[in-house]
Amino acid sequence: MRRAIRWAFMASLIVVLTGPFVWMVSTSLKGTEEIFAVPPTLIPADPQWTNFSEVWRQIPFGTYALNSLIVACAAVALMVGLSAAAAFPLARMQFRGRSIIMGALLASLLIPEQVLLVPLYGLVMQLGLLNTLPGIVLPFAVNAFGILYLRQYYMTIPRELDDAAAIDGCSPWRYWWTILLPLSKPALGSLAVLTFVSSWNSLLWPLIVVRDASVTTLPVGLTGLSTAFSANFRLVAAGAVLSLLPAILVYVVGQKALIEGLTRGGVKG
Repeated sequence: MRRAIRWAFMASLIVVLTGPFVWMVSTSLKGTEEIFAVPPTLIPADPQWTNFSEVWRQIPFGTYALNSLIVACAAVALMVGLSAAAAFPLARMQFRGRSIIMGALLASLLIPEQVLLVPLYGLVMQLGLLNTLPGIVLPFAVNAFGILYLRQYYMTIPRELDDAAAIDGCSPWRYWWTILLPLSKPALGSLAVLTFVSSWNSLLWPLIVVRDASVTTLPVGLTGLSTAFSANFRLVAAGAVLSLLPAILVYVVGQKALIEGLTRGGVKG
């Protein structure tokens, strides 16, 4: 009985979580009349594959996707590189002010991102980065989560390796580069996946700093599609499905590293 209840709960949870996505895919393949049919249908009677090509004709979808790809890849490189370097002294070195830095990083996790938008906008404007791709990437190039996450993973690596490297005359930063980073590939991979998906789906900040269509990212471009075709839900759904494919692909490819990094990183505090 208990097992049946567990399976029923899991099945209902799957329906709740995947239901909106399945309905969006179904809507993207329907014609306008079938979308408003009563009762509604889940499986399209006559799949309209041309909805996807129509999205490409209505908006510069390729340009938006390329901008999002550039932003996401740059965000991954900066986030992983800077977080890995900043986490190393916090995990393996003892220095004055270390506890203060750790406290500040933990406290910064409590600050909502929306609170930072106004000062970040002013900073980006002063640097002349408004309406540019660097203006989208640089304000969020590194954050406390990435640093603390990699620091936690570094703590799971035996400290005997530090002593062995020191005996062999290895400097701290060479030890970090040649030993610690290769051993941290699962954590680096999982952070890269999380950063890519977050940057790819980012809407609020690009919507604030970008005005030119040539540097517009895909989520912002899709909001324009929704505004221009507010009654044409099939194109809106088709554009949303196309925008999700790269994020899903990255998650599928990096799923092993993501799971391994998240599980092992929580072993030792």
